[in-house]
Amino acid sequence: MTELQQSILTLKKKKNAVILAHYYQEKGIQEIADFVGDSLQLSQKAATVDADIIVFAGVYFMAETAKIVNPTKKVLVPDLKAGCSLADGCPPDAFKAFLAQYPNHKVVTYINCTAEIKTLTDIVCTSSNAKRVIDTIPLDQPIIFAPDKNLGKYLIAETGRDMVLWEGSCIVHEAFSLEKLVELYKLNPTAKIVAHPESETHILQVAHYVGSTSGMLNYVKASEAQEFIVATEAGILHQMQFENPAKTLIPAPSKEDNTCACSECAFMKINTLQKLYDCLLSEQPEVLLSEEVIEKALIPIERMLAIN
Repeated sequence: MTELQQSILTLKKKKNAVILAHYYQEKGIQEIADFVGDSLQLSQKAATVDADIIVFAGVYFMAETAKIVNPTKKVLVPDLKAGCSLADGCPPDAFKAFLAQYPNHKVVTYINCTAEIKTLTDIVCTSSNAKRVIDTIPLDQPIIFAPDKNLGKYLIAETGRDMVLWEGSCIVHEAFSLEKLVELYKLNPTAKIVAHPESETHILQVAHYVGSTSGMLNYVKASEAQEFIVATEAGILHQMQFENPAKTLIPAPSKEDNTCACSECAFMKINTLQKLYDCLLSEQPEVLLSEEVIEKALIPIERMLAIN
């Protein structure tokens, strides 16, 4: 453990804080977090935290969710610039206009959206529980799904529902090259390809397993295969390798970057150990939401958590 990591742990204890981190955070942050998980797991954990301060090492919409489900706690983020292409690509005014075109539709939004978008939502989902959420809605009820069109297309195929999709996508999961992936598989023919459903359809069609971040971790752990090509943000490889030290993990190749075989989320990597220490020391930046936004956004989140 580095001196900086130890300093963070000492400060965390002094401040009565907990650190929640997403699997896509850098290795050093994952190593000292109190809990590491995917979006669903982090939402569930944030709701039960009894410490005074939650430090959320992830992207901003995740920290907003922590504040919504546990509004009496002070929620801090290492860097306010840790955004998300999905959340940024679904501005509230444009989404309101979009919803007005489909007045009789139930609105299901992927948790990767802003708090204000959640206030316009009937029920939230994550990639872990999206199919289960869709299955709770009556078959004769039309649905809008936002903001991820790739996850939406996957869910249409899985559920048979004809949903209206918002045209949003994750820049990280759209970065994988099918051509390079096929070539990599030819070189590693015993490998299993695992992919996140935010990836494009042609990537999912060649995958042996499609699932959420936690789903991929569980699949690799349970599988008898010894090699895996992993098509999601490269940060997952730290936890995946830790849980499977004898297995070979190969990051899926990206379209553009020939110097790095993997796809990384620049937003997730904005957070660093130093920023984590600084935000805990100064208790800034803090996530602040109005009571009205918290009350409205909590309703679709609680509906999701009740299903889970």
